[in-house]
Amino acid sequence: MKSLLVAILIFACLPTNAQGVGEPSYIRSVFFRGGSSYVSSQDSKQLLAFLDSIPSVHNFMITVHSHTDDVGGSEYNEVLSEARSQSVIKILLKNKDIKRESIEIKDFGLFNPTYDNSTNYGRRMNRRVDIIFWLTI
Repeated sequence: MKSLLVAILIFACLPTNAQGVGEPSYIRSVFFRGGSSYVSSQDSKQLLAFLDSIPSVHNFMITVHSHTDDVGGSEYNEVLSEARSQSVIKILLKNKDIKRESIEIKDFGLFNPTYDNSTNYGRRMNRRVDIIFWLTI
């Protein structure tokens, strides 16, 4: 049931691709420690390897959705959410086939949580950036 809710929430917030409404081709999430926007070197290497595995990655529009848990208040989490998306975008741009103009950002902060912030598991799962790839041609 949670998987269905997650899918509904993600798809309800996503822009459409250049061909109209459709399914994303790839979705990858990067998770963070509480209060941090740091992406570990291991996570960075895994993300870059994932990007290399996508055929013709330059043919995709990328949406970056950043999230936080609810610890710290809305203003704090807005800034943290923006810092997380920027950390991930820096890694995306290390791939020479990805251009900045192909990336759209939506920083949710503590709003629109996918998981229950009253549990440790829920807070841990809400501290993430989702990278969604939409085929444009």
